[in-house]
Amino acid sequence: MPADFSVLTRNRDFRRLFAAELVVFGADWFVMVPLLVLLPELTGGGLLGALVLAVDTGILALLLPFTGTVADRVDRRRILILANAAAFVSVLLLFAVRSAATAPLALVAVGAIAVSKAFYSPAASAALPNLVDPADLPAANTIAGSAWGTMTVVGASLGGVVSSVFSPYACFAVTAVLLLAGSLLTALIRRPMQAPRSGDGEPARALTALLESLRYIAVRPRLRALVTVKSAVGLGNGVLTVFPLIAAAHGAGALGTGLLFALRGLGALIGPLVMRPVLTRPSWLLPGLALSMGLYGVGYLGVAFAPWFPLTLGLVFVAHFAGGSNWVLSNFALQGEVPDELRGRVFATDMMLATVAIAVSQLAAGAVIDRVDQQWIIAGCASITLTYAIGWRLATRRLRPSTEPTFADYRDREPPSK
Repeated sequence: MPADFSVLTRNRDFRRLFAAELVVFGADWFVMVPLLVLLPELTGGGLLGALVLAVDTGILALLLPFTGTVADRVDRRRILILANAAAFVSVLLLFAVRSAATAPLALVAVGAIAVSKAFYSPAASAALPNLVDPADLPAANTIAGSAWGTMTVVGASLGGVVSSVFSPYACFAVTAVLLLAGSLLTALIRRPMQAPRSGDGEPARALTALLESLRYIAVRPRLRALVTVKSAVGLGNGVLTVFPLIAAAHGAGALGTGLLFALRGLGALIGPLVMRPVLTRPSWLLPGLALSMGLYGVGYLGVAFAPWFPLTLGLVFVAHFAGGSNWVLSNFALQGEVPDELRGRVFATDMMLATVAIAVSQLAAGAVIDRVDQQWIIAGCASITLTYAIGWRLATRRLRPSTEPTFADYRDREPPSK
């Protein structure tokens, strides 16, 4: 077994968190892929499918500043269990989506699921370093980063197959079962998911805690760079709204849509594993992040003009090989530089910026999806990402590996001047 994966065999609690994330991410794709195929069939257009994607990411962006403070103030195990239970109830509403008249209920259900994810994501990211020894953190990040990609491959491809062979509603039933399984696996974790707090005084109010984390980020150029890096891929994420149209143009239908999302996940799975050496070489980090952003843009420029579906699938893999690397590299850097008592809020800020970028991109793509050729939507999104990558690298080229003080040091003194 590769050395990185040995942390799974040696650490029972990390293994349970990883398994819980696998089933949760798989559940997400067993909802999204069938919906993106079902809604155009019910409504005759692509707008509602684009809105589903935008609602999913937009609600995450709005709630993450608050949910990040919750992840620092409330037991993270309880957050994860309750978030999955709430998502389970929300999925049941999807069984009512049967016609054009009831199709908007999909927006309500996906919005409610997004609320659950907004609580789940920062709590899971912030908990990870507390479940492994410091020496295992790079390997654990690589493996945890592969969870999303793994289940995008499995969930998206199986979601497309099950939707085609049975129905989208069979996928929704599988989703409900997976969410309950995720709650059970999380409940079995025994290691504390947050470091002990000092207990001195009352915890800061949510707004005060959030502003404190924003000040912490604002005075640190390297941290500012790390929390803005995911926005490049986010701004190019509008391409996902045209996946069903790409598959339809090639005569591939629901199965083709599932394959596109599966290759997206496969790239996101393999990318972090290949880029693992960058995690232990700080001088490679920022150039590696810039390269990952640029490769994502180049990959989708190729998708825009690819004449064959197999070539399109290959280019989607390349783009998300880069996108998955981008996500895991920046997550690892943030976990190493941000103390536990602030980590939930900083991760929430990081994810908020990324999801705002995704929502803006998807809303813009959705606004023109029925009027502009899909080729130009893809090319436009890719060009935005590529331009952002170049600008970000120029702005960060002088930054060096961080020697930032701890959060305790920061709290005890005035913020440094620029």
